[in-house]
Amino acid sequence: MIGIKEIASYIPKKRNSNSDLKDKFDMDDLFITDKIGIKSVSVKNLDQDTSDLCVEAFRNLEKKVSIEKSKIECLFVVTQNPDYNIPHTSAIVHGKLDMPENCACFDISLGCSGYVYGLSVIKSFMIQNEMKQGLLFTADPYSKVINKEDKNTSILFGDGASVSFIGNNPKLEIGSFTFGTIGKEFENLICKDNILAMNGRAIFNFAAKKIPKDIPELLQRNNLSKDDIDLFIFHQGSKYIVDTITKRLKLDKSKVPFKVEEYGNTISSSIPILLESEIDNPKLKKIVVSGFGVGLSWSSSVLFK
Repeated sequence: MIGIKEIASYIPKKRNSNSDLKDKFDMDDLFITDKIGIKSVSVKNLDQDTSDLCVEAFRNLEKKVSIEKSKIECLFVVTQNPDYNIPHTSAIVHGKLDMPENCACFDISLGCSGYVYGLSVIKSFMIQNEMKQGLLFTADPYSKVINKEDKNTSILFGDGASVSFIGNNPKLEIGSFTFGTIGKEFENLICKDNILAMNGRAIFNFAAKKIPKDIPELLQRNNLSKDDIDLFIFHQGSKYIVDTITKRLKLDKSKVPFKVEEYGNTISSSIPILLESEIDNPKLKKIVVSGFGVGLSWSSSVLFK
């Protein structure tokens, strides 16, 4: 059974404090703690690129589990902020990690929903091609495209990366998925001329409307009820978004973590970073993961122990 064997992440040490921006953006402490829920955002070093964040995540993975790189058969990177337009960042990561030549590599161009989509892609790819070990990276350093004068983005997004070790005998098996896209609304979160722009109200309305409808469909596909789920890991877009989805689904708040106060919304890495902290919790047998955002797209799945 192909699933998640282990997860590791990397979050740069540098932080930009939102408290320092209160006067600039006319914010108070209540807005920071209760509305966005993000006290500071992580920022990569100027000499670090997307592939470097992936490499750091892999080094942390090696501290957890023994990996024979010669047995890695595929390596995928979820990113929309690659090192270069050409070539794909996964090839660069492949080279920096000295992976074998018979390792398949490609990028997945998705943002906030990318990790969940990526799980479906790598699981299907490995099963179809009879592969036993693969790596799924996420890294989307928005500091490369953020306008520091833009309140809508500069106080929310932090840099980070993750890597999931995928293979047989996993800690978490991967269930059925749901997917969706509202392509007509793509301009609500867009990067033009290398500058990110977001319509925060539109993104909130999208998530608050679609995800509470998506989760019941997901549970039905997996023959489960809300009471069967031990943890709901929603994309950590903002505290207000996560709280609203929790309320509309009438979920127990203790089952819905929000833990990005110190580093921010890390886009495709937000779910695996949080999942890493919970993967060894013996009390958690069934976990819902749901990503949503740029595209506008969403995807959800259930992970089983």
